[in-house]
Amino acid sequence: MSRNWLTDFKYEDGKWLVKKTGHRVPANFALANDIFTWLTFYTLAQSWRTWRFLTGHKRPTIAFHPDKPRPWYFIWPVMHASGAKLISEVEKADIVFQFDDSTHTRNTPPTTKPGATLVNFGCNDISKTKVAEAFERAAGYSLKVDPTVYRGPMVEKSEKNACHDGRIIEGPLDPLPGKTYQRLIDNEIEGGLVEDLRCCIVGGEPAVSFRKRRPLTRRFLNENAEVLLDEPRNCYSADEIAVIRAFAAELGLDWGGIDVLRDRSSGRIYIVDANKTDMGPPVALKLPHKLKATRRMAHAFVTAFTRKRSH
Repeated sequence: MSRNWLTDFKYEDGKWLVKKTGHRVPANFALANDIFTWLTFYTLAQSWRTWRFLTGHKRPTIAFHPDKPRPWYFIWPVMHASGAKLISEVEKADIVFQFDDSTHTRNTPPTTKPGATLVNFGCNDISKTKVAEAFERAAGYSLKVDPTVYRGPMVEKSEKNACHDGRIIEGPLDPLPGKTYQRLIDNEIEGGLVEDLRCCIVGGEPAVSFRKRRPLTRRFLNENAEVLLDEPRNCYSADEIAVIRAFAAELGLDWGGIDVLRDRSSGRIYIVDANKTDMGPPVALKLPHKLKATRRMAHAFVTAFTRKRSH
């Protein structure tokens, strides 16, 4: 992969096309503000990298396959905060991380050294259907619906990663190709907002949670009015954490982010999306909390992926 970040994008008709995922982002003031906000965090995150270099910190080596993450992916600042050293030689790395933005991937592990820790090589499908099936096995109740017989409002989404194209429709109806259909989860809270309980997974375990809030009218867009840093134990019960842990195991997700919605009437949680190359922390999160979340993730990263080195 090219070291020039701009090669990841292409400008078309007033939008930036993300070549890997096909996602299009409007080129507007909101995007410019997000970029500026991210650059502030990136500059501080880079200081961790410099400090580790200057202090000669002993650290595990990490390599990515088949792609290398750009700095806007959460693993980038976490890697530097944890003291991991990025190298290109996969066969020499202590940790080998499967990194590919695609919805479906081929995860045949490359040649690695004895004892290397492999991350996410068991996760080769993050389509919405796969996520719904994994959730049903983990939770014992269903998110997915059959649109040909389901009566009432439901959500239609693309199977692909990072599209944010959900819409509410009425069933029954004939399904469209490339789409999946889910029950509509009422995750509205006070103030006319909906709340997503984003959960970051490290080593198959919930590590950090973000309460992501946006207006009800923009529920399917990745444009948050407010983001609060929290801990999994404050967002989910012990039984629900067990469901999240089981879901990650079903999906083969060692590292990533999942979107969890809590239904207001039943109180049940539903895992509606999973991403093994999640970006973060969320732009709308305050800078001190971005740094705090990254340090928490770095601690979880070291605990989950470097323990084997001492055996």
